[in-house]
Amino acid sequence: MWFKHLHLYRLHGAPSIATAQLEEALSSQLARPLGGADARRMGWCAPAGRAGSGQLLHELQGQRLMAALRQERLLPASVVREEVEERVAELESQESRKLSRKEKTAIKEEVTEALLPRAFVRSQKVELWWDTRNNLIGINSSSRSRAEEVLDLLRETLGSLKVTPLATKTLPIRAMTTWLSDAASRPGDLQLGDQVELKAKGDDGVLRARQVDLDSDEIQQLLESGRQASKLALNIEGRLAFVLHDDLALKSLRFGDALIEEADHAEDGDDALVRLETDFILMAQALSQDIARLVEWLDGETETTRDGATDAAPLSAPA
Repeated sequence: MWFKHLHLYRLHGAPSIATAQLEEALSSQLARPLGGADARRMGWCAPAGRAGSGQLLHELQGQRLMAALRQERLLPASVVREEVEERVAELESQESRKLSRKEKTAIKEEVTEALLPRAFVRSQKVELWWDTRNNLIGINSSSRSRAEEVLDLLRETLGSLKVTPLATKTLPIRAMTTWLSDAASRPGDLQLGDQVELKAKGDDGVLRARQVDLDSDEIQQLLESGRQASKLALNIEGRLAFVLHDDLALKSLRFGDALIEEADHAEDGDDALVRLETDFILMAQALSQDIARLVEWLDGETETTRDGATDAAPLSAPA
């Protein structure tokens, strides 16, 4: 189980909750099948699936793994529109008049309610990593809104939860632009990848490039014209490759061969649950170390104070 994407959040005044107490709280918000009239629902599920025997929480060396199941009914707008148009046309013909906007809206609501139980259900599992040593939460989702939904579920489960998106003193867009334009500014163990997104200050839009030499003259000319790097592929010492976004999201994560080989050679007795926990703790430790390094390169965290939250402690790599 290796994360593909990561949205990072700082926990403020992190709740001290024992493993057993947390698992009991998670069980109160279990994922359940959608009811006939439900458009969407989210609840906690076992990260290991059937292999986990319903275990909702895995905790190893201060690292917690949970998973939320998001279910959503897929009801195409075109299907609703066609049914509404048919009903409206039929009523207008019967009554020899044009229906009002309010009447059409009411018909649309009726059609949606009638079709919803027959719509397909899409399910998505979203993993949550809670680093209790560093008061950090990471959510494995490409979508910030999906990550926020999982945080809302955790907040509802715990009763309260003070978190803010992880933020650094130097904005990622500024650092990425500097690293891209000035090779000497790059930390010694940071290498550029082959993907970039350059954003113009005016109305010239966004330029995306893949599989390119980011030190090429073409890229440098674009930077000289005033463009800034809003996304940049990076590699930390061959341990972790990712695309850094201007909101500090890490996407398209790829873990180094040495770490994957270490996981592959670990003794698990062909037990799927042991395999998941082995992969998770190796991944969590690597992420803790490399996120701390990245934050340091961005001149540390901002002293965020929001909603009465206290200043965040700095990240530290595990011993």
